[in-house]
Amino acid sequence: MMTARRRVVATAAAVLSGALLLASCGDSDSGGSDGKTLKLWHYEGPDSAMGVAWNAAIKEFEKTHPGVKVEFEEKGFEQIQKTAPMVLNSDDAPDLMEYNKGNATAGLLSKQGLLTDLSAEAAKRGWDKKLSSGVRTTSQYDTNGVMGSGKWYGIPNYAEYTMVFYNKDLFKKYGIQEPTTFDELTAAMDKFVDEGITPLANAGAEYMAGQYLYQLALSKADRAWVDSYQLYKGKTDFHDAAWTYGAETFADWVKKGYISKKSSGTKAEDAGVSFIQGKSPILFSGSWWYGRFAAENTFDWGTFLWPDSDMTAGSGGNLWVVPKGAKNKELAYDFIDITMSKKIQNLLGNKGGVPVAADPAGITDPQAKALIANFNTLSERDGLAFYPDWPVPGFYDVLVSETQKLITGSAKPEAYLDAVQEAYQKGAPKT
Repeated sequence: MMTARRRVVATAAAVLSGALLLASCGDSDSGGSDGKTLKLWHYEGPDSAMGVAWNAAIKEFEKTHPGVKVEFEEKGFEQIQKTAPMVLNSDDAPDLMEYNKGNATAGLLSKQGLLTDLSAEAAKRGWDKKLSSGVRTTSQYDTNGVMGSGKWYGIPNYAEYTMVFYNKDLFKKYGIQEPTTFDELTAAMDKFVDEGITPLANAGAEYMAGQYLYQLALSKADRAWVDSYQLYKGKTDFHDAAWTYGAETFADWVKKGYISKKSSGTKAEDAGVSFIQGKSPILFSGSWWYGRFAAENTFDWGTFLWPDSDMTAGSGGNLWVVPKGAKNKELAYDFIDITMSKKIQNLLGNKGGVPVAADPAGITDPQAKALIANFNTLSERDGLAFYPDWPVPGFYDVLVSETQKLITGSAKPEAYLDAVQEAYQKGAPKT
């Protein structure tokens, strides 16, 4: 569901970056710095667009910083999600770290005083000019840790959004056309069920199931609904038409066989592998899978935006954050700067990522062009709806466990909506 989850796939998220801040900028509380090592953590798979681009950035960094080594550690998304507050309060904090964006994650850490304020660097280095308004929403947090305004605590160097990935060979084998409407999508899934095939790859134990349900709700929602839910700009009622439709339709899809009841314990990696192996004809998830599918799929495949919906989950990518206790902040700022350069941005785009500051003429791969074009379509219609677990701390685990109950049939949609309403209200700012 999530946060990009979402990023929660083996190939999932993003890694951090840094750059040389002149000591005059006053953020040089880097006691113990030797100036010779940049300690970097991220959780992006090596074959993903971000993993490839950031490996290139590491080489570029070491070339432009003679005598400085990048000490890179690949972490798991869930690992960082669960241990970040503890690690950032210790002497083991990295200099630069990829971290999930949103109120419940980066916002919470900023509120707890664990992240460095990057506002001066963003202005000085022009990062603020390179990020569109929709993408920069997740970079800034107010004193309550709510995104959209306030100080800069993170820099994304890519964007992301969810889409339908589909196996063209399987569609062709069973005489099914690419869906262009929601009715055609459900008709296609009915045909696969008739053939004994479960159409949707799903991961009930992680973010993916929640993203299916959120997308169904979003198909009945608009920007005001999203702003109420994500930014607390209005009242959120989980028993409204959109959320009710999402929960009831998701439960119905399990009954119809679109989603396997056995997927309640499945991880995102399992769902992705099921698609890669040609077992699942359809997978709805994020652009963070794109590079891996391009590298590993052995069949003809394609993507399309969720039909008949203006909104879909998406945002700027995970953030480069600089822990408050980082020992080499100047190096961290320099690394971030390199990941925002045209060279690295173009590489990221051509490898299946969604760059935020690429040269359009530098993107030559046809599939990559289509991926970026669909993102631009979403951006132009203000269609990025962030991720369902973002609004309140701890919501990710609630959404996963409650959605699992819909898959197993141990809870009805009404009970699901009651449970998430209670958790949301408990965590949302009191007005």
